[in-house]
Amino acid sequence: MDFQHRPGGKTGSGEVASTSRSNQERWEWLQQLALETIDISKDPYFMKNHLGSYECKLCLTLHKNEGSYLAHTQGEKHQTNLARRAAKEAREGPAQPAPEKVKVEVKKFVKIGHPGYKVTKQRDPETGQQSLLFQRDSPEIAESLVPQHRFMSA
Repeated sequence: MDFQHRPGGKTGSGEVASTSRSNQERWEWLQQLALETIDISKDPYFMKNHLGSYECKLCLTLHKNEGSYLAHTQGEKHQTNLARRAAKEAREGPAQPAPEKVKVEVKKFVKIGHPGYKVTKQRDPETGQQSLLFQRDSPEIAESLVPQHRFMSA
């Protein structure tokens, strides 16, 4: 075999790696590096979806395995989005905690059979118009309270 005319190669060195092959090897190397160094359970942007694949919530990208996701976290797109998120949070200032709501004690009632109600059909003797009379019985409620209610057609 004549090896002297092979472009870019020397005898015994094998073939020259193509650009796509070198990119693939670099990607696999990044996956292995990321798997060894990063704890994926602490990543706030990592999410496993219902299909079993993995998502980056920051970049909205899908990944087939954890290694692919971790390699993505080392990539330019993810790093740019992280910088953009940090700049946005710095611009908005420190997050202020929401004011605490006044807590109202919820009264517990027996729900079976309460409140009792009665519905009566009526007809106006002068106009002949039909109506419904709703009578509600709430024995546990205080005299001064007015219950909230809503009538909806079924």
